Order: sequence, then structure tokens, then C-alpha cells
Amino acid sequence: MQRTVLVVDDERNMRLVMEMALEEAGYRVLTAESAELALPLLRDPDLAVILSDLKMPGMGGEAFIAECQKARPEVPVIVATAFGSIRSAIECIQAGASDYLTKPFEPEELQFAVQSALRLHDLLRENRQLQAAVSSSSVRRRLVGNSHAMLALRDEIDRVAPYKTNVLITGESGTGKEAVARSIHEHGPRAERPWVAINCSAIPRDLMESELFGYVRGAFTGAVQNRMGRLEQANGGTLFLDEIGDLDPTLQVKLLRVLQEREFSPVGSDLVRRVDLRVIAATHRDLDAMVREGTFREDLLYRLDVYRIHVPPLRDRRDDIPLLADNFLQTFRSEMDKPVEGFSEEALEALAAYDWPGNVRELRNAVERSLLSCRGLIIEADDLPDKVESETQQQEPRGSRFNRVIEQGLDPWLADEERRIIVEALKQTHGVQVQAARLLGINERSLWHRVKKLGIQVNREVRG
Repeated sequence: MQRTVLVVDDERNMRLVMEMALEEAGYRVLTAESAELALPLLRDPDLAVILSDLKMPGMGGEAFIAECQKARPEVPVIVATAFGSIRSAIECIQAGASDYLTKPFEPEELQFAVQSALRLHDLLRENRQLQAAVSSSSVRRRLVGNSHAMLALRDEIDRVAPYKTNVLITGESGTGKEAVARSIHEHGPRAERPWVAINCSAIPRDLMESELFGYVRGAFTGAVQNRMGRLEQANGGTLFLDEIGDLDPTLQVKLLRVLQEREFSPVGSDLVRRVDLRVIAATHRDLDAMVREGTFREDLLYRLDVYRIHVPPLRDRRDDIPLLADNFLQTFRSEMDKPVEGFSEEALEALAAYDWPGNVRELRNAVERSLLSCRGLIIEADDLPDKVESETQQQEPRGSRFNRVIEQGLDPWLADEERRIIVEALKQTHGVQVQAARLLGINERSLWHRVKKLGIQVNREVRG
């Protein structure tokens, strides 16, 4: 692909010489006799290198470099200057230029400088692509799933991350609100700056103020030295306020001032300190209802809720459950050094059918517990927590049950269901048929006939 070079010089002969040398080397060349005329050419999408004179009428080389840095920071700038202005050229390099040429120069020197600049351009582009890939990979690791709900969630993160807009994340406990907040931070311009998180429900109310704002020595008993608060720690980066709905009303007022004025005072000090930070808050509470009840400030909600993201519960994205379960399994398998390869089909069906009131956090714990219970290479349904298996049997989706009836036929399906229920009752009563019959609400003779008809073997270990 032909590379594009922009030549900016007020001397016509110099422009022509550079244009001829660069075209001979195979480059596409754009020229401008002033920095002002060159500015519109910065929009060329194929622009790879800029060559600029240092001393020009009107906008000088220094000012032009600054404009190039704003408009096309990824495009290297080479400064061309007379011998007596080398000090100025070095200052331009400090301001953002990648190289300089001293006039007069040979065509080969020009071509070599452009080749070097192109290598820098390509290196910067590869670096940006790598950073984007790492950032995207990080988001995928935290937000596992390919369901429509997860794809929409990632789109929202991509939409809001590049800006310093405050974000309010809502959703049930355990859905992964902090993972969403962390992804917004890592996908945005403050990714290299501090990430500071604080849980508003985990810190006692009388300690929360000093935790947020910090304190000075002597502010209260035990304050033997100055302590930086979370606000100051997050300066330049992102402050994540988890469970913001639990923040004490008196602190809501002080937080509002921080969001409005971007300033605060440590506990025990009159000194005002300014901060530049992005605030991301999260809650499982209905803040709108709390505003109506008078337990949460409406003006604070307005400041926090500039952009709202709702994280769906796990039951609304069941297609992601197998991916999440496998992701957790890989993590725990490595930590426990257990060679478990995966889940059986029955186990995956049970996981997908369960409603997961504790959401992703509960699923993670269930996978860890199942891995501990597993004695083979595959996690079976019996290895899952009891409530997952039992409630799954009670809450099997109607559509799924109906499809199985159609596939098997009504009589075989009824026989399978009857066998499963009887086997479960016998397991719970350790094979004692009198107790199993009482549990099922039938007499012992009826249970005996059913056990015989269905071929269920009853002894210390009940097998269907």
C-alpha cells in the first residue's frame, strides 16, 4: 500500500525538492505552503508522516506541531530547520516531534528519516491495537457470555467508557456490577490512573466519613497522623462506590458537594482540596423509590445517574450459564489441582434450569462446591448442590418439559418421571419402602408394584 506524506514549507523550491524525492521513493505526497493550509489535510485517513518547516509566516512550526498532536497524535512529525535553529528543533522534539532534519539535506537523508518515522508510526499502531485487544480481552474475561443481554451490556460499556461521565449501575446482588464498573474504567481514558473501590454498606457509618475524605492529625482520638481518604487516592482516576443506597444521609450531602464542586476537606481540616475523578456508583436498591420515601437525596441521584446501566439477573441470560460455569471450573480446577474435564449434559441442564437467586456469585460458589464433591473426571448432576438439583426438578421450564414429552411419547415420559421420583424418595429414606411410601402419599403395596413394574432395584444403594 502506498504511504502518504504531508510536506509543509513556505519555500516553493524546497517543497518541490522534497516532493520529487519522496515520490521517487514511492510515496504519495501532499503539500501545503503554510501551516494554516495544512490543517485540513490532517484529516486524510492515509496520512502516515508529516514533514514541516520550523520557521514559517503565520502559524509557526511549534504551533503547528501542537495542532498535529491534537488532531493526529499517532502520526509522526519531522521538523526541517536551518542549522542555526537546532535548539528550536530540539524544543520541538520535546513538544512532540519525532525527528528533525537540518537544511540543506540530501534526498537520501530525507528518505531515511521518513522510513524511520514510518517504522515508528507502525509501531505505535501495533501498540494501540495490542492495548485495545488486551482491554477487550479483559472485558470478556470479566463479563463472560454471548447472550443478547450480555452483548447489549458490552455495547453500553463501549458507549460510555470513553467519557468521564458518572455512571450508575443497578442490578440484583451477585450480578457482577463491580465487574461492569471495572470494565468501564479499563476501557476508558483513565485506565492507567487509579481505580479505588469502597463498599458503602461494609464500613460503619461513623467511620465512613474519614474513609472517604481522610483526616488530619488530631482530628479525633486515635488520629495520630494524617491519612489520605479514598477520594484523594482516586484523584485522576475512578472512584467506585458500591451499594451507594446504604450511604448515610449526612454523607450524601458531602458527596454531593464533591460531585458539584470537585473539592472536599479532610476531617478536622479547613483546607480545601480539589480532585479530578470519575465516579461510578452501584446499588441493588431502588433509588427512585428511596427518593420518594425521602431516604436518598434526589439531587445526588441526578448527579450519579448521568448514565444508567442495568445488569440483568442470571435467570434472564440462561444461555450464558454453561460458559460461566466452565469459566469458573477452569479457575478452580487450576487452584485445586483437580483434573476435572467438565460437566455432564444432565449437570448442565440442571444448572441452566435453576433460577440462581444469588446470580453469578451463587453460580461461582456452586461450581466450587461441585468440584470438591466430584470424584471422577466429569461433574455429574449428583455433584451439584442439593438445592440446585431439587429445585431444578420442581421448576423445569414448561416448554422444555413439553418438548421432552413430544420426543419420548407420553407413556415413556410418565414412566421416567415416576421412576425418578420414586428413586429420589427411596434415596431420602435409605431404601426403607414404608417410609418412602409415606413420603409419596401412597400405600406400601402400591409402591411395591410400581418398583417392580419400573425395574427399580432396592437395597442399601437405590438404583433406577
